[in-house]
Amino acid sequence: MKTVAITSNTSWYLYNFRKNTILALLNEGYRVLAIAPKDDYSKKLEELGAEYHHIAIDQGGTNPVKDISTFFGFANLYRKLRPDVVLNFTPKNNIYSTLAGRLFGAKSINNIAGLGMVFINENTTAKLARLLYKISQPKAHTIFFQNDDDRALFSKHNLAPMDITDRVPGSGADLSRFTITPSDDDGVTRFLLIARMLYDKGIGHYVEAARELKAKYGDKVEFRLLGFLDVNNPSAVSKQEMQSWVDEGIVNYLGVSDSVENEIAQVDCMVLPSFYREGVPKSLLEACAMGKPIVTTDNVGCRETVDDNINGYLCEPKSTESLIEKLDAMINLPHTERLQMGEKSREKVEKEFDEQIVINKYLQAVRTAIK
Repeated sequence: MKTVAITSNTSWYLYNFRKNTILALLNEGYRVLAIAPKDDYSKKLEELGAEYHHIAIDQGGTNPVKDISTFFGFANLYRKLRPDVVLNFTPKNNIYSTLAGRLFGAKSINNIAGLGMVFINENTTAKLARLLYKISQPKAHTIFFQNDDDRALFSKHNLAPMDITDRVPGSGADLSRFTITPSDDDGVTRFLLIARMLYDKGIGHYVEAARELKAKYGDKVEFRLLGFLDVNNPSAVSKQEMQSWVDEGIVNYLGVSDSVENEIAQVDCMVLPSFYREGVPKSLLEACAMGKPIVTTDNVGCRETVDDNINGYLCEPKSTESLIEKLDAMINLPHTERLQMGEKSREKVEKEFDEQIVINKYLQAVRTAIK
């Protein structure tokens, strides 16, 4: 039996974003190792049928001692477990797991799910990250990109041979789980933003837009936030800030949920004013699958989900004024026209972003690597 490892910087990510990939690998007869830091979802990975193994990863940190420890952690696991193929997700896994896997004959299939601030900043940390990509990625068997902009940047900076790269449509959306669910026409326009609560995701612009539009429309509009407070990230919204917004009556903070489809079903429009270098945001794909119009930025990864004025609106990155303009336009659309936009969202995701497309790409890449 061939062994496939699948790695990420959280067990939460593997369960919520790659559950169906794990199930497909198990169904193909592979032994599947799930490797990620231990959290509340590690046990759920075992319940799927995967073997869970802990790895220590400092997600957003830049401590070289901790990163070296992560590399040796992967090396020790691969020395003992001997995977044939490793599927890596999230940046440090793409780097350190690839290097460790190479030592023990494992072929790595990496997913570049957005490049964050690595190609925006010019500080020492960003330069070091680019160097580590340049050292590690040529040693991969396959590199999947979620958008063509990131693939072009890798080519421009000569970070990996282009003949080992390919494109996947983000993480895809599970079209059987996320089904079209029209919102009620009760005179209230409800918006939802799902993301880690980071300013890079445009949370600040969303809150400012909500403040102005609440002043204009009162109880006729509602703004919701869903996602965990990543307090260890330098771009994070603090608990105190979030509570002050809630107390002010600007937003409703919903915390986190394993059933995001229940929250998406209740709203009229999904919003993500991110200026982070996204892959293709899964929250937008899932909202599209549920027949919701989208307001997001004309930014790497985000723009892939919207045909402007067809299934939503694109606004300018880092512009609260532009975001307000697009949200105001959505508020003033007749309910029937919002539903028509939502139908276009569903059509788009069925055609371009079905999760099964992604899973089939991975299964084929694993078969090729093993051969």
